[in-house]
Amino acid sequence: MVPSQMCKSPGMSKEQMMEIRKQNCMTMKITYYKKPVFIHQGYMQWLWDVDGKRYLDLFAGVATVSVGHCHPKVTAATQRQLKKLWHTTNIYIHPELHEYCDKLASYLPDPLKVIYLTNSGSEANELAMLMARLHTGNFDIITFRGSYHGGSQQTMGLTAKSSCKFPIATSSGCIHTMCPDVFRGPWGGSYCRDSPVQTIRECSCAQANKHYIEQLEETFATSAPSQIAAFFGEPIQGMGGAVQYPKNYLKEAYKLVRQTGGICIADEVQTGFGRTGSHFWGFQGHDVIPDMVTMAKGIGNGFPVGAVVTTPEIAVSFVKASHFNTFGGNPLACAVASSVLDTIREDSTQQNSLHVGTYLMTQMAKLRDKYEVIGDVRGKGLQIGMEMVKDKGSREPLPPEAMSEILEDVKDTGVLIGKGGVHGQTFRIQPPMCITREDVDFFLAVFNKAISGYTDRK
Repeated sequence: MVPSQMCKSPGMSKEQMMEIRKQNCMTMKITYYKKPVFIHQGYMQWLWDVDGKRYLDLFAGVATVSVGHCHPKVTAATQRQLKKLWHTTNIYIHPELHEYCDKLASYLPDPLKVIYLTNSGSEANELAMLMARLHTGNFDIITFRGSYHGGSQQTMGLTAKSSCKFPIATSSGCIHTMCPDVFRGPWGGSYCRDSPVQTIRECSCAQANKHYIEQLEETFATSAPSQIAAFFGEPIQGMGGAVQYPKNYLKEAYKLVRQTGGICIADEVQTGFGRTGSHFWGFQGHDVIPDMVTMAKGIGNGFPVGAVVTTPEIAVSFVKASHFNTFGGNPLACAVASSVLDTIREDSTQQNSLHVGTYLMTQMAKLRDKYEVIGDVRGKGLQIGMEMVKDKGSREPLPPEAMSEILEDVKDTGVLIGKGGVHGQTFRIQPPMCITREDVDFFLAVFNKAISGYTDRK
């Protein structure tokens, strides 16, 4: 039962928190809003601030809360494990680690059966880079422009979004190829992507896929050595703004990568665990099987867990030196992640993501047709983006100040959403996958009001 209201926080004042944030929290200088949100409690798709105001959470800590804030089943599993064993390392054999690895492996197709547990997506992706280079004996790795694969010094090399890159030397050997974006890119069409909503562009889908593959071939011919280590790709870009590729693009790209000695890595940090609705993993929607899968965020419903899953053949290459992770495979983390898998199955979370997400996107498409500033609605399941533009003709990104104005209005009316894209021009909907159609209708009313208010003020 959803509480109608949570109690106010008895903790420190907002002023005290902001002062500590400025003085002591080095990596927490950024707040999303002019008037920050001070979160106190959460339950399923709802969050409460310190004053007791309730928000519908449609961003889930960047697609991290998969089955719901403080989900009773996951909470109960966590409490049981807390009373039994908090921590031991994987140098010992404890049931939670092995039970979870066996369970997670059952959700992946052959030959993806060897699991390395980590603490975050950045750590998982950095480990995948190392493993790919060790296995292939090659060094260069290709990713898409606009991609985000982590904030460590190594994964910052994979990331191709200037706002996420510091002016220092990051991992060398990372090459960025054109993102096959059928809305903003040079080629696109009205039937290109695997989504219930297509672009408003005139159809040239067959040519679009051909030209984007040619761009990848050009990257191989000009920027990469004859043999590469890997190709990293999210099945749907997350921070890039829920960008989707033409159908069959990844299938053709994987062939090219393997011809040059590289392995194919699917970054499922945001798309995994049923979020795309039609499949448990995003790569399954592209009819491909990668050589390695990285995952985090939804794997632990907000608990810090990550993983790399690969093949026995690649795993053998990783015994050339000792690799140890103090917290990877922590019994508490394994108990939480195992409960998340059980809850996804028991609550039909993936199916809900498909049905509610499809409903949301089709209704959002009606708002796109109504407002000139909504250029595109895209995604699958509950991995959704709404790209905002000055006008549909130019597709020029809506300026940051306008995006912030709309975001603030939506928040003030009781809904939290995210933003992304190379220019910060895309609103992102990646909620806990327990949201309902009634929640969607509430959001649509809020968003419609915010867009209407913005266009009236222009």
